[in-house]
Amino acid sequence: MSIAKYHRRLAHSIELDEPLLELLVPVERWLDTLAVRNHSEHTLSAYFAGVSQLALYLRGKKLTWTRCDKRQLAQHISQRLDEDKLALASVQQELSAIRHFYGWLIEEGLARINPATGYQLKRSPRPLPSIADIDLLTQLLDQPIPDTPEQARLWLRDKAMFELLYSSGLRVGELVALDMMDIDLTDLRVRVTGKGNKTRLVPIGEKAATAIKRYLPHRHLWVEQQDNALFISEKLGTRLSTRAVQQRLKVAAARAGIAQNMYPHLLRHCFASHLLSGSGDLRAVQEMLGHSDIGTTQIYTHVDFAKLTQVYDRAHPRAIHIQNEAE
Repeated sequence: MSIAKYHRRLAHSIELDEPLLELLVPVERWLDTLAVRNHSEHTLSAYFAGVSQLALYLRGKKLTWTRCDKRQLAQHISQRLDEDKLALASVQQELSAIRHFYGWLIEEGLARINPATGYQLKRSPRPLPSIADIDLLTQLLDQPIPDTPEQARLWLRDKAMFELLYSSGLRVGELVALDMMDIDLTDLRVRVTGKGNKTRLVPIGEKAATAIKRYLPHRHLWVEQQDNALFISEKLGTRLSTRAVQQRLKVAAARAGIAQNMYPHLLRHCFASHLLSGSGDLRAVQEMLGHSDIGTTQIYTHVDFAKLTQVYDRAHPRAIHIQNEAE
């Protein structure tokens, strides 16, 4: 394996002098080990990019891997953020690569301390997802069927898609990836392949199941080339794209007289927020959303609390008086 294989631009942009080459020798060995463990080319390239940046910093300071402590690492990370203007998420990826690399150095007896252990970057506050209220979703999903036969057929398919997005909290990519065999309209569940090729079973609501049943006769007429996709393009007879779903949702929202920006992920947000508000079962919602980290699901508890605060401010007899006194 050569350095150029993973980061060709490195050799073109900087001088590969002896100190830097010495720093990169264990990096190459580490990546060789990961390659044997079947890590993807993309992962190896990202790891090399992150660790090589620290190697450049250490070369400039005339330091080795074992002379890099938490203070040195903090200076490097600060430089990446402040001088190189890297996004926080990109620096997080580099820090993860460095942490893994030092873990390997320790395993090989080439280092005793991992300077990245316990090192945390302050995350930017994650914006709360937009949520549409139930009345607005009813306005979208229960709108009258279009008058023209062509638009009526398309609406039967679109309604099935939107009902399923809201009913089961699917990502739009998961929706368009569904095959016929993934839907069980008898036991009312759908098998979803999510991030990392992880599969999960999610319940389907009665309204979504009914909408899918009404759509299926049209699907059987449209499908070509024995495509197994659940949702089919009427014109092409093949699997719908995510872009097509996004466009059809905007068309449906406009036809229903909805001014709010509607997009497929909004229906997933609504699924999570409404289900959590009604059940309070965070673990169940996490499972249905396919979140590997419950912290990702917990954002919907903040959404719900924000709604509770609005209700409190409007309804509590002392809320307004306290505010006025403060003024």
